[in-house]
Amino acid sequence: MSNSPSAKDSATTNATLPPRPEDEKLPPRLLLVYGIQHILTMYAGAVAPALVIGAAAGLANDPAAMGILVSGALLVAGIATLLQTVGHRRIGAQMPIVVAASFVPVSAVTTLAAGQNGENLPVAFGASLAAGAFALCLTPFFGQLIRFFPPIVTGTIITVIGISLMPVAARWIMDGGVHTGADGVSVPAAPLADLALAGVTLAVILLGSRVLPGIWGRLSILLGMVVGTLVALPLGMADFSRVGEADIVFNPASVFYFGAPQFQPAAIATMCVIMLVVLTEGASHIIAVGEITGTRVDAKRISAGLRADVSGSIIGPIFNSTPTSSFAQNIGLLALTGIRSRYVVAVGAGILILLGMFPILGGVMAALPAPVLGGAGLVLFGSVAASGVKTLAKVDFTRNLNLVLVAASIGVAVIPLAYPTFYAFLPESVEMIAHSGIIGAAVTAILLNICFNVIGGGAQKAPAAIDTREIGSAGPGEAKYTDQAGAAYREEDPDRT
Repeated sequence: MSNSPSAKDSATTNATLPPRPEDEKLPPRLLLVYGIQHILTMYAGAVAPALVIGAAAGLANDPAAMGILVSGALLVAGIATLLQTVGHRRIGAQMPIVVAASFVPVSAVTTLAAGQNGENLPVAFGASLAAGAFALCLTPFFGQLIRFFPPIVTGTIITVIGISLMPVAARWIMDGGVHTGADGVSVPAAPLADLALAGVTLAVILLGSRVLPGIWGRLSILLGMVVGTLVALPLGMADFSRVGEADIVFNPASVFYFGAPQFQPAAIATMCVIMLVVLTEGASHIIAVGEITGTRVDAKRISAGLRADVSGSIIGPIFNSTPTSSFAQNIGLLALTGIRSRYVVAVGAGILILLGMFPILGGVMAALPAPVLGGAGLVLFGSVAASGVKTLAKVDFTRNLNLVLVAASIGVAVIPLAYPTFYAFLPESVEMIAHSGIIGAAVTAILLNICFNVIGGGAQKAPAAIDTREIGSAGPGEAKYTDQAGAAYREEDPDRT
């Protein structure tokens, strides 16, 4: 998995150079090696949403059900990635882009799925399916809508997404622990042993990120989870005795495992707003990959790529999975290695499908000690927020209105996090939407951006161009929409505004 110049030269020497850089065909051995490299880079991020959603749905102690969720996430990721890399000219950008379960909808989905024994998962899957169809209808002319999602909007929303996921990591670390005070009142708290285990996991991740070179540093989250679990075993804090309850091989009966999708208007409205962010993120990633590979990206290609991105929302409920989007980690890997062949990522997609065919592997992931997942979640979810902050760094804050926009949006988002019952007096259908800090932030940011920067004709500076040197540090959920996006959408239609 070396990314040294000699490795790149060897790959190029044995490849047939095509007109498009992404069509380069490498020898089978290199396709496999580099494909595995892509999967190792994104595996932890790909299964994390399933673990978060499963725990919220009351399935944390059901390895069989959690195995189904993780297996479904991998299967759908493999299918969507194949569509994106090989696909058809109308479905898939035919670029080296990995597509997997997105972090963007996680907070909203956990709210919809909250309950016992997965009873509310059909509502979440129904909303995902309907929102996926909605997003699919938007792809032909999304270029006309993307102007409403400049960096100040996407950066704010992604920052809020990362913040909203932090309580999940905290609950994993607490692992159901409570502390009873002198007054006899019990409150949720993290036992010292759980704190220590999460601390060990976090320390290994931080150390690995600091000392391990290149791609190995990107595997530090997996390394931290492995080390944390090994530490937990002799302490009796890890229990894999029920892993055998998960199916060893994929069972067709697991299709719609939790029941047929249910369609509730409030839930669908919530997910439709989320899908607008997913589309914006996907467009920015396609453009970024075009910059790295040196290939032409036009409006039709972006639309085709977005169709592959949202395919997971439509086929996901069949396999008990949630909306997908392109993964920024793998875009960073492209910049790091210089391997631009889409067939490498297609091989990686095959590996994802193969892994998804064995739900017992998902059962193993689900059986990892909760404090270990919590320690890793601090970095994984924190990187989402950090990505949003990095996107906001491209914004011109010399104009006070932009500062007010971000401040108001984050303020609205934090209210339901700080006081979950804040909107309890509202009708139930309205409360479901208002309770989502992400929806509140998105609506506030979009409306204020229109008022401050669109209608008012504000002299907002254009976003900075993509710097490919920075893409290597992209985190999960990072959006990098720039002026090139608008240019790409207008390339074939000069009259498009």
